[in-house]
Amino acid sequence: MRGRPRSSGRRPDKALARELDLTIDKLGSEGVGVARLDGKIILVAGSLPGERVKARVEGGLGVVTQIIEPSPFRIAPACHHFGSCGGCALQHLAWDPYLDFKRELVVEALRRQGLGDVPVGPIAASPPGSRRRATLEAKQAGGTLLLGFHGRGSHHIVDLGECPVLLPELAALLMPLRKLLRILLPPGAGATVQLAAGPDGIDLGLLLPAVPDMEQLEGLSAFAEIKDLARLWWRVEGMAPVPASQRRSIGLRFGGVPVDPPSGGFLQATAAGEAALTAAVVASLAGAERVADLFAGCGTFGLALGPRAELHAVESDAAALGALASAARRAGLGFVTTERRDLEARPLLVSELKRFDAVLFDPPRAGAKAQVANLAQSGVPTVVGVSCNPATFARDARMLVDGGYRLDSVLPVDQFVWSPHVELVGHFRRI
Repeated sequence: MRGRPRSSGRRPDKALARELDLTIDKLGSEGVGVARLDGKIILVAGSLPGERVKARVEGGLGVVTQIIEPSPFRIAPACHHFGSCGGCALQHLAWDPYLDFKRELVVEALRRQGLGDVPVGPIAASPPGSRRRATLEAKQAGGTLLLGFHGRGSHHIVDLGECPVLLPELAALLMPLRKLLRILLPPGAGATVQLAAGPDGIDLGLLLPAVPDMEQLEGLSAFAEIKDLARLWWRVEGMAPVPASQRRSIGLRFGGVPVDPPSGGFLQATAAGEAALTAAVVASLAGAERVADLFAGCGTFGLALGPRAELHAVESDAAALGALASAARRAGLGFVTTERRDLEARPLLVSELKRFDAVLFDPPRAGAKAQVANLAQSGVPTVVGVSCNPATFARDARMLVDGGYRLDSVLPVDQFVWSPHVELVGHFRRI
């Protein structure tokens, strides 16, 4: 799960830690309380702004031992694993202040790049119980099968008995999956579990330590049948995914176009989040006739533009691009072309960008620095950026603004409830 806060670090050694009385000034970017003592910053997980706490502190890291003066916005966490599981950082914060914090992450990232005057809209939030994609870890340890997310600041697996973040149908698989994994994993071995849900079913993937034997393969097939999975696949390190059961598509549609993503392929974390991002992209590209969809994936946003625009989709992942091309071909979308290309190593040149009147880019967390450098020199009238990292988006936005673009608006989108992660869409115009 992407929500595990990195800044909480390892747990303090009780023998070296001091117990201090601290006042929390604010929440840091990872959803951890920030206090100051003698001019030094101390990060205190589980605390909230305005609170006075006692905390056991080692170095710059603290663990709350007592809440002396609680925040008026402190609430009871939704999950009994909160505090140990690294999947969530902010279940103890009331909903409206939580959303304000998420939006402020975007505002602050822009402000640091001198873009503090850019209009940032209200955040489009996904509710609890709507996450349709998750990656869990499993381990056969001491006769017990652990299945869950990593603990906060550690590699320890927190064995989940519940998860209010996940779609109910995914959470319902936690217990049956333990039984399946017990027959797949030898003592001490681990596995990674990838879950994804669509309108028509669940896609389950397993990264295993060894190739399953015949009996285990039969167990996988039977599990898919009993649990009515749309697809179940497995792989070991260095191998391509191997289908154990392919019963139907999970039913994804992008802009009404049916798309079958590859095994383990990227999927927006929530249906509501995807809808918000897509609506903003489509509105920002209204009127464009020739669009370049860069870092296109399976066509989540590009295919939603429909026949009003010629679409050139560029993506480095062959399986994702193949899924997009197949979907366009089956739907008879002759206006869609595809190109496999690593845009970090070989971004589209200024001369190649000239034929487009709009460019959409949706890069990984590191951003699109190389591609944006060329975009900033281009004459493309409209640029739309989708990002899962406000800091790298703001850096890229600064390059575009310095190159003659105006960032008209930004829409924050929260698909990772109770985590410090936030996504966004930004609309740029050449001026």
